[in-house]
This record gives sequence, structure tokens and C-alpha cells, in this order.
Amino acid sequence: MPVSRASWVASVAAACCLVTSAAAQAQTTLRMVLRNELAGIDPVASTATFARNHGFLVYDQLYGLDSKGEARPQMVERHEVSADGMTHRFVLREGLAFHDGQPVRAADAVASIRRWAQRDVVGRALAAATGKLEVVDERSFSLTLSRPFALVEQALARPTASALFIMPERIAQTPATEQITDATGSGPFIFRRELWRAGDRAIYARNPNYRPRAEAPDGLAGGKRPEVDGIEWISMPDPATAAGALANNEIDYWELPPPDLIPLLEGNRQIRLTAIDPVGSQVWLRPNHGQPPFNDPRARQALLHAINQRDVLDAAGIPEADRRDWCPAYFYCGTPLETAAGAEGLERPNLERGRTLLRESGYDGRPVVFLDATDLSTNHAATSVLAEAFRGIGLNVDVVASDFATLTARRNKRDPVAQGGWNLFVTVGNVLDGGDPLVSLYLASPCQGGLAGWPCDEQLEQLRRAWWEETDAAKRRALVDDIQRRAFEVVPYINAGQFRSRAAFRSNVEGVRATTVPVFWGVRKR
Repeated sequence: MPVSRASWVASVAAACCLVTSAAAQAQTTLRMVLRNELAGIDPVASTATFARNHGFLVYDQLYGLDSKGEARPQMVERHEVSADGMTHRFVLREGLAFHDGQPVRAADAVASIRRWAQRDVVGRALAAATGKLEVVDERSFSLTLSRPFALVEQALARPTASALFIMPERIAQTPATEQITDATGSGPFIFRRELWRAGDRAIYARNPNYRPRAEAPDGLAGGKRPEVDGIEWISMPDPATAAGALANNEIDYWELPPPDLIPLLEGNRQIRLTAIDPVGSQVWLRPNHGQPPFNDPRARQALLHAINQRDVLDAAGIPEADRRDWCPAYFYCGTPLETAAGAEGLERPNLERGRTLLRESGYDGRPVVFLDATDLSTNHAATSVLAEAFRGIGLNVDVVASDFATLTARRNKRDPVAQGGWNLFVTVGNVLDGGDPLVSLYLASPCQGGLAGWPCDEQLEQLRRAWWEETDAAKRRALVDDIQRRAFEVVPYINAGQFRSRAAFRSNVEGVRATTVPVFWGVRKR
């Protein structure tokens, strides 16, 4: 039976009132500290993790990836495919509605896909293969391909970088180059923008009218049942402060405690730890392909010969049980796409070879600006070790310290270094960010557009396209070695070490699952 708009507004208002005072209802408010504070609310315009984490609270997806990485229907009720695989028709579930009470329509889905496809590496790949994307009726839309694309459902399940979340058409019509200011979604929680204090906390209320799927939650798919009345996302960048707050029951969940504090947390019987990303994450070194010296592939190859992954993970304090001493794979070790093809330069440091490649590139001793996010312990430790290693092959490294939000803004500048540009930065990516040739946001080398670092290599792009156009899974797997060999030749980025991290939470918090990225539907607080 449909809910009237008046009843809807009343129920949402009542839910929102529940979280205006954390003290008034601490028993049903989940207080969490994530790796970054909320610095923006547009999950399309920003690839930062805070935008994605916010997105999973307030929006829903057409498809969700389950724990095996398979795309499962989420907002979609039915998917029909033509015999030649070139035409797809999607029907949305009945009764879906946004936080403002308006129904979710096919027009909302189409507008959201179009905006996302302007920014995301997966969206651009799908858009390049799309002939028509159009609304059929209120609940259905069609996508007609102009060339083969074997992974349509997987693309529509994009969960990270610029994730594909469905927002109202009126918001999705915002140019992709502009930040949205309205976070109305249809997901399990409602963003209380009027209570958001940047640098302090963001507040979310349970959506009382959310309609979860009937299935049990599985990865990022299944029923997204909100089990707490509200969420407080608290800014707490100092690890010692966060550790004390968790021990003193001032917060409930801490996504990324640094490794050196794990033994302390393990000794507290009121705290539990679990790995939410079982495959793990990689330390990614990103060179700026548009500025000297790394506009020359030989200079990028020189970096490979200076890196010792064990040194990086040692500096970050990663326990032996949570690391891989050497991982040659662009698409992650421990996955079906793991390969060592082309990785000879990364296998062991060879400083003399690095110096030779640097000389051949014509490097003239100019300063190399290495951006350092000092508020992220793993990133900072990796940057420090890598900077010293690169000095060992003759680079004049200038480490520029800032917080991650400042680094994120600066890395988007294409200016020369002397005018505020940059040469290198470190980030951390999980398997959803780079687990195959389609989704790997920093592998993409499209020449036009692309993400910060701006690699350009048509041969690598042709190999990537061949991978997602191939319908035979065995043939796709065979292409992986060719893709990785080319990647080690042109070096869009470098895997500087693979590890897993563990989240810490109070013992009265239940339902935390291995979802790779932090999501909070199904999480309960006793």
C-alpha cells in the first residue's frame, strides 16, 4: 500500500529528530571514525573514500557486488537481454522512493548513469560502448550497445572511485564538473546536512521508509536493513585520541587503527578487531605523467628498481600475518587474476639500474615534489621510505607535507611544479579499486581526461577494451598477462606493497562483515 507524502514526511521528520542529540539516544547511535572525515558529499565529482563512504549511507545502487565479486540486482527487479547481447532492458523494483518521498523513476536512473559516466573510468568505458540509453516507462529503461561490452551488470555495480549511486534526476542533472549540494538519496540512512560540521562530525538518521531486498546481506548486495537509529561520523585524525575514545566507549567503530596500536586494542576485552577487506589493499605510487621527469617512461621505470615492498610494509608497521612480502600483481595477489607477468623490475631493488634509466630519461636534477598525507599513517610511512629510496637512485626529492584533503585538492592540478603542481603521491587502493582491467582506476590511460597523474597509452587502452569486450571468461583471463606486461612497460602506477588492515569496534557492536569498504546496514549496537 503506497505511503502518502504527508505520512512520509512525518516519519522522516520523526527519524531525524532521533539524532539531534547524541546523548539522548546513545544506545542506538553508532559513533564511528573512518580513515577520512567527510569533506564533500558528491560521490561522482570526487574519487576520495569519504565520498564513497557517504554514498553507501544515503544512496542505493542498481546492482551490488556480493562477497564473491559477482553483480547482484539491488534496485533492479528484472533484467532482460537480447539474444545478441547488445540490448539490455532494466525494470526497477516497485515502491522505491527517495528521502523526500518522491518515487524512484527510470528517469532518475538514466540521469544518474549519464552523470557518472562522465567521470568514472568504468562509466566512460560503458558509455563508449553505448549507442542509446533511454527511458522506456516510469520503472524501466533500456541500454543499447554500439559494440560488445560483456560486463554491463558489473559496470552498473561500480562501488568505488566515482561509484554509481542513484540520485533524483533534478540532482543528477548537475554538471559532473560541479559539486552537488543536495544529498537526497533512497538509501538506508538520511544525511542531516544542517547538522554537518566540517572537521567535527556528520550526522545521519535511519530511513524509516527504506525498502530492503528480502535476501540476507552479502558483500555490498542483499538486504540493506538499517539496525541503528542514527550514525555519527566523527572527525578524529589523531590515532592516540581515537584509541582512547574507543577504549573509553566514546566511539563505537574505528575503521583504520594504525598497526602499532593493534596490540593495545587486542588487549582490551571490550574491543574486537576484524579484517573487513580479506584480499587486502595495495600501497599505490602515482607518478605525474604530464610533468618532467615522469613524462618519460624510463624515469617511471627507474622507480620500480628502487622499491622494496618489504621496507614499505615494515615502515607502516604491518604485521607479518597481514602482509604479502612481495606482490607482483596489478590485479592483487590472492585473486583469480594474480600474475607475475612483466614484474621483473619490481622483484628486487637494483639501484644501479634505476640510476641508469634515470640518466637515459634525461633527468636534470630538478626537484621532484612528493606529496605526503601526514594524517594517514600508512600513506605517510610509505612516502617517507619511498622518498629515501628514490634519493638513492639520484632523484632530488622534495617531500611536501599536508593533510589528505589538501593533497586531494593539489593532486588535481596539472600545473608545472613551480606553479603548484606535483610529481608523486601515495594512496591506498583496495581490490574494488583495482581488481581487474575494467575497474582499475589508476591503470586507465585514456590520454583525454583520466584521473590525477593522467597517463596516456593507446596500446594499454586497446588491451583493456579487448578484455571487457571478450565474452569468454577463459580468453579474458589469458589477456591479463598481456595487460600487466604492458603496464610494467609504461608504469601508470606502482604497487608498493599489499597488506590487509583491521577495523576495531566495541564488543556490543554486532553485524560487522567483510565488505571490503565500510558499510553500516545490518550493524547493530546492543
